[in-house]
Amino acid sequence: MKKFFESFINVWKIEELKNRIVLTLLMLLVYRFGAHVTLPGIDATQLHSLAGQTDKGIGSILDMFTGGAFSKASVFALGIMPYISASIVVQLMGIAIPYLQKLQKDGESGRKKLNQITRWLTIAITLVQGPGYIYNLYRTLPSSAFLLGFDSFSFLFSSVLILTTGTIFAMWLGEKITDKGIGNGISLLIMVGILARLPQALFQEFTSKVTNNNGGPMLLVIEVIVWLLVIIACVLLVMAVRKIPVQYARRTTTGDFEQDMMGGNRQWIPLKLNSAGVMPIIFAQAIMFIPAAVAGLSKSETSQSIAGTFSNMFGFWYCLVFALLIVIFTFFYTAITVPTNKMADDLKRSGGFIPGVKPGIETGDYLDRIMSLITFPGALFLALIAVFPAIVVGFGVQQSWAMFYGGTSLIIMVGVAIDTIQQVNSYLLNKHYDGLMKSGKNRKAVA
Repeated sequence: MKKFFESFINVWKIEELKNRIVLTLLMLLVYRFGAHVTLPGIDATQLHSLAGQTDKGIGSILDMFTGGAFSKASVFALGIMPYISASIVVQLMGIAIPYLQKLQKDGESGRKKLNQITRWLTIAITLVQGPGYIYNLYRTLPSSAFLLGFDSFSFLFSSVLILTTGTIFAMWLGEKITDKGIGNGISLLIMVGILARLPQALFQEFTSKVTNNNGGPMLLVIEVIVWLLVIIACVLLVMAVRKIPVQYARRTTTGDFEQDMMGGNRQWIPLKLNSAGVMPIIFAQAIMFIPAAVAGLSKSETSQSIAGTFSNMFGFWYCLVFALLIVIFTFFYTAITVPTNKMADDLKRSGGFIPGVKPGIETGDYLDRIMSLITFPGALFLALIAVFPAIVVGFGVQQSWAMFYGGTSLIIMVGVAIDTIQQVNSYLLNKHYDGLMKSGKNRKAVA
């Protein structure tokens, strides 16, 4: 522990790293401040019904990702999610559209064009979601909450414009954090929004278990221990890799000629157990919104039953379908993001080979087979973590606190924390200090 604090102090000795961290914290503070600024024309004292809409179910997920801005009718009510949706669409369209495929291969210039396409698509998505959010306010809030009038066109136009501007500003904050700060800016904005609800959820659980004598403090301690164990399991899922040994030909010089000697440099290819990350959960979550939305358009008894089933994110059938979709999307996303054939070709061109496997097509097939074998348990583990909140709710845990036991929120928090720590470690190691996760004295510069 002493060495950890020494490494933490070393962070502030590196001027560039200190400036990046301070800039990141300031931008996150601006984002959190904006989440509490209510849209002009709405009485902030009459938002109780909107907050009640997001206490449980799917509404709580939307409110969690926006850090409570959704339930506060904030200028950041749509958060960064339209940008995430646009990024997913552009990434998936890159599989089928040759122009986007070309941009993906064009290096830095192609990346800039893809970012520009993503930004314009973000604006388009926000212009669609904005009126939908305002319509939801019309349905939820009393007419007296609208200071400019219930059916005022000026309120509708200005609110959609402000919501769009808020999303663009949040996107700008995220990109500036990535460029000038530390960590992935977009992911940090989401993580901060999720963490913003953690103290309140923990306090509500404390009140339920201790103050209301609903199990006592010992049960609360057990819940916290289980939560920490789940976090450890998520860390193992994110960090777990299968190392495929790779061998390179060693070139030695003898007299006036060179001779290739097999058995030279030994390295490995790290194949991640969960190469898809949190994307399968996001895809599956988006699909799970559709049945309830479609069924809600009809007033029949069957449609209302379907809408009720797929609106209860803690129900058995919802969790079963959700888990199956996660497993399917894990295989799908891994297949399109892990190019095993390209890996095999690159390995062959660099003079490397996997011991016992012929270079070229057979190496690609071998890597593809290994990916399939490790993706299956990874997909099952990811699905289990995604539905784990529903499991702990069955044991008496409140829904707001149960949301931190798994799902998208926990995977995002763990993944972003690991990525940020790794970036800080790289700065420390470059300046000849030990990283945050490694003890020892300051490293000496190598001449």
